[in-house]
Parts: sequence; structure tokens; C-alpha cells
Amino acid sequence: MKVAPQVLLIMGSDTDLPVMQEAADVLKKFDVPYEMRISSAHRSPVRTMALATGASDRGIRVIIAGAGMAAHLAGVIASKTILPVIGVPMPGGALNGVDALYATVQMPAGIPVASMAIGKAGAKNAGLFAIHILALSEPHLAESLLNYRVEMDKELEQKDTDLQNR
Repeated sequence: MKVAPQVLLIMGSDTDLPVMQEAADVLKKFDVPYEMRISSAHRSPVRTMALATGASDRGIRVIIAGAGMAAHLAGVIASKTILPVIGVPMPGGALNGVDALYATVQMPAGIPVASMAIGKAGAKNAGLFAIHILALSEPHLAESLLNYRVEMDKELEQKDTDLQNR
């Protein structure tokens, strides 16, 4: 039996997949089921609206939206749902992702979008932030996040030890 996804990963183009895969990898690591889709707020607005408005009914609890250039995918999705929306600005274009960052972070008052960094680091953090949100009602995820941080610290400590022993 397939487990219903809790997180919707949506990107404006298939070229965004290498970045958004970072979020998917984090969700896999924490055994959080997700759904990954391609839909553009500008090129496929009806499809995008349907994905946003129907997400909650499908069991989605958090949406991660990645788009590049001045695309406003996260904001458009947030306008159609009360689920938390996390925006990931894609690198590229003439402004190397700064336009995407501004389009994501500069939401008018009343329709919030959580904004992450441009690119892969932002996508990874979006996955982690989604887990933080889910952990509010799922204690096993809270425990997994604490263990994840302990492991990060141990890895860093080992790298420092290795550096000192050169």
C-alpha cells in the first residue's frame, strides 16, 4: 500500500529538478513521503491552481515550491492554500537567481511564503524546514531531527580531528 505524501515538491520546469532533488533527498532520509510535480504559475496556471487547491485534500501538509528567474510560483501557490509554503529560488538567468530570490521573499503582507537560499542549499534547507513543521505533530520526526544535528556535529568534529592530524 502506497503511503499518502505529506509534502508536495513543485517546480516550474524540469531544469529545476537537480536543485529540487536536494529537498527530495532530505525527505527520503527522514522517511517523509512526498509527491514531486512540474507546473508553472505562468505557463500552466490552471494546473498549478488545481495542485495548490487540492493539496490538502490529498493529505499534503507542506508545499515546497521552486522556480527561477522572476517566476512567482511559491506566491501563486500560497495564494490558493493555507498550507505552509516554502519557496526555493532557482539559480540561473541573467541575475544568477537574485531575481528569483526577490520574487520569493518579497511577498505582500497577508500571503506568507517562507523563503530559502538560492539553489541547492536552499532546497536542502526547505526539506529540513518541512520536516521541522511536520515534527510539531510527529514526535518521531522531532527525535530524528535532534539525532541529525548530533550526527552533523560528530561529522564536523571528525573532520576537524582529521585536519589536525595531517
